[in-house]
Amino acid sequence: MSTATLIIVPGWRDSGPGHWQSLWAERMQGALRVVQDDWVTPKREAWVASLEKLVLESPEPVVIVAHSLGCIATAHLPEAAAARIRGALLVAPADPERRAALADFAPVPHATLPYRSILVASSNDPYCPVRLAGAYARAWGSEFVRMQNAGHINVDSGHGEWPLGLALLQSLTDEPSAPMGDRAPYEPLATL
Repeated sequence: MSTATLIIVPGWRDSGPGHWQSLWAERMQGALRVVQDDWVTPKREAWVASLEKLVLESPEPVVIVAHSLGCIATAHLPEAAAARIRGALLVAPADPERRAALADFAPVPHATLPYRSILVASSNDPYCPVRLAGAYARAWGSEFVRMQNAGHINVDSGHGEWPLGLALLQSLTDEPSAPMGDRAPYEPLATL
């Protein structure tokens, strides 16, 4: 089993302090986080290029952990980058077709992703109806996890360390990790 690089892909306006993505980035040994030049006025070409660069520069295959618009950027990756992905946890995808600030990411690709993916959505996400998230999951070939009344699965909806997300990530990597509370660095992820 070879190691994999964890790449964290935040959504629109980044994932601030206390967000589960930020906590994981701080605590998971070797994790990389995509940094965008413009978090407020996202442009698909720039966002996808930043993610693509990290994926292609990784010496190992990668596992993606994307939130919101980061899920859509991941779906837009070109074939060469997508081929290096071993798994993806796609959480609370955005709906760029109904939000003007995100319109550059529309239309959302509906091709099957060439890697195992788990899409997590909430029944009351204010940024993407759960039925649309389910349609993304079907189109992408993702396993679908529907959470009840979990909002946008972020700090505002009470998801700080988010142990369920960590368990879903582990199911993608088959690699046990230390509990979040002990603050120890995590072992590198392994592919399936």
